[in-house]
Amino acid sequence: MPVGKPEFVDNQEPRCPVILLLDTSGSMVGQPIQQLNAGIATFKQELETDGMAKLRVEIAIITFGSNVVMFQDFTTIDNFIPSNLTTNGMTSMGEAINYGLDVLEDRKQTYRDNGIQFYRPWVFLVTDGVPTDHWQNAAQRVRDGDQQKKHLFFVVGVQGADMNILSQIAPQNRPPLILNGLDFKSMFQWLSASVTQVSHSKPGGQQTTLPPMGWGQVSI
Repeated sequence: MPVGKPEFVDNQEPRCPVILLLDTSGSMVGQPIQQLNAGIATFKQELETDGMAKLRVEIAIITFGSNVVMFQDFTTIDNFIPSNLTTNGMTSMGEAINYGLDVLEDRKQTYRDNGIQFYRPWVFLVTDGVPTDHWQNAAQRVRDGDQQKKHLFFVVGVQGADMNILSQIAPQNRPPLILNGLDFKSMFQWLSASVTQVSHSKPGGQQTTLPPMGWGQVSI
């Protein structure tokens, strides 16, 4: 077997990559960012209880305010140590989506180069605002990639989000959800349960997701 990166030599399990694209613009200040941070901590706690998910689920966090930042590069849950997000500035959503999709393609190539199988990646966009940059090309990439089974892309709008724009970004068969209040905890519990279920399946097989379970609703 060829020598690869230490992370893959030590753990050759298939990977389920999850990217969180999180809005940290100024409008998220106060309770929204506090509850989001608490939700991320819950995500780690839930996944750590499952031995298979702990080895197979990888998380990356990309934040976007005035700037797009790789807040946490891909790591398995056992090596993930949550740290608090802070808020600033505008809402560079289009740039964040494009960057996230680029990072995801690079990660998939890294898996291939190291002989690691992987599940269809998950991308979770969470925002309470309106994009302050060009987002149309990014939206097309999201829809094309989802249709081509390059990823599963989810869009969640927090109170104040422009659901009309988010409905143009989200895949047509997976409309954006409006988060109930600031119930990030329930959202991340659902996400952890869903990716745990995936991590127990065979890579390349049919993926199913759990129903929203009350944390969000489709905009009508």
